[in-house]
Amino acid sequence: MTAANDAISSIRSTIKKVVLTQSQGVELTLIGILSGGHVLLEDVPGVGKTTLAKTVARSLNMEFSRVQFTPDLLPTDILGTSVLNPKDGSFHFQEGPIFHNLLLADEINRASPRTQSALLEAMNEKQVTIDGKTRPLPKPFFVIATQNPVDYQGTYPLPEAQLDRFLLRVSLGYPSKDHELQMLFDRQSSDPLDDVKPVMDLSTLLDLQAQVRQVTLEKDVGLYLHGLIEKTRNHKELVLGASPRATLALFRACQARAFMHQRDYVSPDDVQALAAPVLAHRVMLTNQARYSGKSTSHIVSAVVDDLRVPT
Repeated sequence: MTAANDAISSIRSTIKKVVLTQSQGVELTLIGILSGGHVLLEDVPGVGKTTLAKTVARSLNMEFSRVQFTPDLLPTDILGTSVLNPKDGSFHFQEGPIFHNLLLADEINRASPRTQSALLEAMNEKQVTIDGKTRPLPKPFFVIATQNPVDYQGTYPLPEAQLDRFLLRVSLGYPSKDHELQMLFDRQSSDPLDDVKPVMDLSTLLDLQAQVRQVTLEKDVGLYLHGLIEKTRNHKELVLGASPRATLALFRACQARAFMHQRDYVSPDDVQALAAPVLAHRVMLTNQARYSGKSTSHIVSAVVDDLRVPT
């Protein structure tokens, strides 16, 4: 476990040198990486969402690709297409940017639903089917998507099926006063992102992911986790509760958090800390709850507070 802890500490410290923000956003992104899940960064422009994705890719020595999602973007612009060779009349497949370890889907909600849906198979099954042929994606494969929650003009809100593919929804928030001042001086003559060097290779990352899967779940904690899921399905202020995929997602995220805290078992603390980031974007408010100003994060946190914690 010591080698794993050193590796995780190296990643964390490398990211925090570049992304000067609240530590929770960085921690949640690392949880997503270690559990093999995709991350939705939802925040206002300019808080470091794209910088975080680039820093993660460089520190983990990943093949990185960034796609700016726009209304005219087509599925083939992401997945790739067959290209004609005029010399012999044959076709060969030209891979799209999705064939990288880390795909940054920047402003994902600006693309049309047709283009958004091109990511569904890739995010769920780590493969894409094009022209009737299924092609595996590189291992590991992650999608980090960004969207602005306050700008709705010219956007296409992600449907529930798309949101359910994201393991976590993360908000970085504004940096503290000290961090923002530090950013001014750190970037006076250069960008710290240019100095980021890999701290591990992909085989080491895959090994860490395998170790995360070995973190155990006791029966009483499993019942506690499932009780939380059931409460969302029967809550009077939610018209849509958490899916079975959400149950597994919360478990995987809890495994990663326990691993990062040097434990080989999931605790109720993990469930409580990750309930809102994992579940809030997967549930839907009733009209009455939405008009009263409540949020899904508030509802999920309230459900957690009402649950009896196992001892």
